[in-house]
Amino acid sequence: MAEKNRPGDDVPGDDEVFADAAAGDEVPDDDARVGRDGGTALAERSTDVESPKGKRAGGRGPLGRVGGFFREIVSELRKVIWPTRKELLTYTGVVIVFVVIMTSLVAGLDYGFGKAILWALG
Repeated sequence: MAEKNRPGDDVPGDDEVFADAAAGDEVPDDDARVGRDGGTALAERSTDVESPKGKRAGGRGPLGRVGGFFREIVSELRKVIWPTRKELLTYTGVVIVFVVIMTSLVAGLDYGFGKAILWALG
């Protein structure tokens, strides 16, 4: 049975739709699915509508798009939950210890296999 309310679920209730698909029932297209507010996914995605002149609606030219891109980056970075200094130092320490252990393991295996090959063929 499909899990309900998993973290990251974007559409509540879609588990039942996909469970029906596993049973062989017909699944509606993504474009025909009804969203939370009653609109369809197709209507929600219709932001890239061509204007009569052939340009995208709301287009501001190449420099405007680059500026919009960087504004979106800043907007997304504001949503990030940054680690505290203590967490950052802990994570950094864990990564350094892991890298040292793995490097030692690979170096030891390399040395051992090198000696074994020299003994066998030398």
